[in-house]
Amino acid sequence: MQYKVIGLMSGSSLDGLDIVYAHFHETAAKWSYEIQRSACYTYSREWSDRLKNSNSLSAYEYQLLHVEYGHYIGQEVNRFIQENNLSYQVQFISSHGHTSFHEPKRKMTAQLGDGAAIAAETGIHVINELRAMDLALGGQGAPIVPIGEQALLGDHHFFLNLGGIANISAHLPGPAEATEEKERFIAFDICPANRILNMLSQETGKDFDLNGAMAAAGSVNHSLLVKLNQFPYYALPYPKSLANDFGIKEVYPVIHDQEDSVQNKLRTYVEHICVQVVHAISMILQQQKQLPSPLKLLATGGGAHNEFLMARLRDVLKNLDIELMVPDQTLVDYKEALIMAFIGVLRWREENNVLSSVTGASRDSIGGALWIGK
Repeated sequence: MQYKVIGLMSGSSLDGLDIVYAHFHETAAKWSYEIQRSACYTYSREWSDRLKNSNSLSAYEYQLLHVEYGHYIGQEVNRFIQENNLSYQVQFISSHGHTSFHEPKRKMTAQLGDGAAIAAETGIHVINELRAMDLALGGQGAPIVPIGEQALLGDHHFFLNLGGIANISAHLPGPAEATEEKERFIAFDICPANRILNMLSQETGKDFDLNGAMAAAGSVNHSLLVKLNQFPYYALPYPKSLANDFGIKEVYPVIHDQEDSVQNKLRTYVEHICVQVVHAISMILQQQKQLPSPLKLLATGGGAHNEFLMARLRDVLKNLDIELMVPDQTLVDYKEALIMAFIGVLRWREENNVLSSVTGASRDSIGGALWIGK
């Protein structure tokens, strides 16, 4: 079977709307993929601010934004289709939307981007609300990409995504007698990442720290590093997940209030990310009785372009006998949009697309609402 799908992702770093058009092939329960086209349509300052501040709106204003953003997404998909000569080739669209609220303890998550509006604008079937069912079943609703990593990129032991939030997936062999998925696949959010680095860079008038140059010129502020590493979230067992507010309202103010240069703050936060990545992986490895060697980690997301961060991660991961690998730029930038498309394929086939072993839900589930185009 072959599926021709557009996947959409808007991450917490607010870089823009990531769009992937991919072909997925299934043969004898084995999946392969080909990314045919991809693009990131950068948000205007107005859209970036509206999405960033969406959780402060009234219920009425929020619903208006939800619908308006859905129409905006649909218009951008139409632009993408026109620019890439894809008319009448797309079977359906799978849209993650932009996360505004995430409260797993109260079984609630909310992603902006009305699926009906996208379907109305494009005339193409749309699948969205990909996390909601898992939350209803008591899960974290995150991460949801591991099912795609397992099916499409299964040659690695760890998958590290360095987006607005850093998250880790581990695909490791369990005990010989174990057959359940939970013995082999673990995933959870680690810490805020690019969102904090970008906010610090913006204090100097730059959108981001190109190649980590400002961080590389700074020095670690050890007292600040200690404060950052003491957040209670880091000591919690997995499964666990983070809302965007954690970085914006809890982590960033601690850094902002510290008297030091932006360069030193950036350098310290890079070190914080490295410390927490090592801590997260160490938590996972403590539960493993047998391990291949060397272990391979695939790094993707915007942070994989940060040369200084990558160099520091390579250094610290060597102590765990882990080889850090960075794939081609398309996969680095569009892995999440690609996997959103794949999750949509599984929803279309009415197959489980969220793993309870990762999220802590009461069972695996088929997530996603379907909106019919024309």
